[in-house]
Amino acid sequence: MIIMKFGGSSVKDAERIKYVTKLVLERLNQKPVLVFSAMGKTTDKLLALGAEALTGKTDYSELKEYHWQVCEDLKVKPKELDSMFTELGELLRGIALIKELSPKTKDYLVSFGERLSVRIISAYLDGLGQKVNYFDGWDAGIVTNSNFTEAEILSCSYNNIYEKLGNLDNSYDFIPVVTGFIAKDKNGNITTFGRGGSDLTASVLGAALKVAEIQVWKDVDGILTTDPRIVSRAKPVPNISFEEAAELAYFGAKVLHPLSIQPAMAHGIPVRVKNSYNPDHPGTIIIGTTVASEGLVKAITCKRKVTVVDLTSTRMLGQHGFLAQVFKIFSEAEISVDMVATSEVSVSVTLNNRTNIDDIKNKLEEFSEVHVEHNKAILSLIGDITRSSEMLDSVFSILRKNDINVQMISQGASKVNIGFIVEDTEVERCVNELHLHFFEMQDKTE
Repeated sequence: MIIMKFGGSSVKDAERIKYVTKLVLERLNQKPVLVFSAMGKTTDKLLALGAEALTGKTDYSELKEYHWQVCEDLKVKPKELDSMFTELGELLRGIALIKELSPKTKDYLVSFGERLSVRIISAYLDGLGQKVNYFDGWDAGIVTNSNFTEAEILSCSYNNIYEKLGNLDNSYDFIPVVTGFIAKDKNGNITTFGRGGSDLTASVLGAALKVAEIQVWKDVDGILTTDPRIVSRAKPVPNISFEEAAELAYFGAKVLHPLSIQPAMAHGIPVRVKNSYNPDHPGTIIIGTTVASEGLVKAITCKRKVTVVDLTSTRMLGQHGFLAQVFKIFSEAEISVDMVATSEVSVSVTLNNRTNIDDIKNKLEEFSEVHVEHNKAILSLIGDITRSSEMLDSVFSILRKNDINVQMISQGASKVNIGFIVEDTEVERCVNELHLHFFEMQDKTE
């Protein structure tokens, strides 16, 4: 059994849905469990409708026409759609009436995207003569906490999913189609998982059902050596470990969110990233162990618009508890730290640029000198850190030739990543030059 997850761009219109279902039918012998995101930009459109409802506008006809046009092109008419659009209209009028769009209501609102998507695609598969059962996330057994818009899946979900779908491995007599991104809390309220939510659904289902492989179908040929928007010559990475994939995702790569692969990682289920526009390409396989590569670096990524905070203790040298005080303040403010560099009496950390630093800066200044710099970038190299001296020698040589100053470096806790801080205005040049050296020049010498 395998999981096949398709994102919004893969099912944005009737043509793409026909193509995706063809991919599914070609793999029926592998017993696919399907996970779908909302069609195209539906989630964005729903959020825009919510914002408009706050101003008293409740016209959702464009969204309705978009979905019905896809149905017409597919020659299907799912019986549930009329009632769902009626429900959507009532929700928008409620938002307009009370002039409030809480996180709880926002989750309810955006859930219509996935719910509409699976019903339309299921109806099309049914019309092709396939026996299909669709499941909203909660019907498949997924339960979350009540942290709306960023809900966490509860551990009981794994047993729930196995009880609902575990028999499929023995008797695969229908195609299961599951909504990505959405579930319910224990009180029955609809919740969403935030960024990468549909990938997380696929990962949880795969872990619970102990499938042979989780396939995440995107619009690129797997995980690439760097962002193709920065380097058009970026190429797919054949294989990568879970740890390497998580580091890449955390430090800027957009293919998979690090949280989305944790269930697969914990249960040892391989994840393959494939291109729905180029299905014959093998894509990238993510597995439990690091696979050695010929080069020093497997991939380069960057996280832009970050803030660097430098702190120096104003008390006696070597005073215990300095770092504990620092991170306690960040923890209380629920601020996530990306990179850390320390010495005996000082520490430098990087934060998201959107972080409101003013309040915590005042608290930090009670026991340290604080210097804050905005608009920096984290440049990360994922690769063979056992050869870090060789890697660093190449990096500094390249950056020195290009008059680029490294302001901070972090290596240690991660065995697969070295991070550098540079000016945000210089990061694209850094990525291009490093990619040229570690990948393109290497190809020419082989």
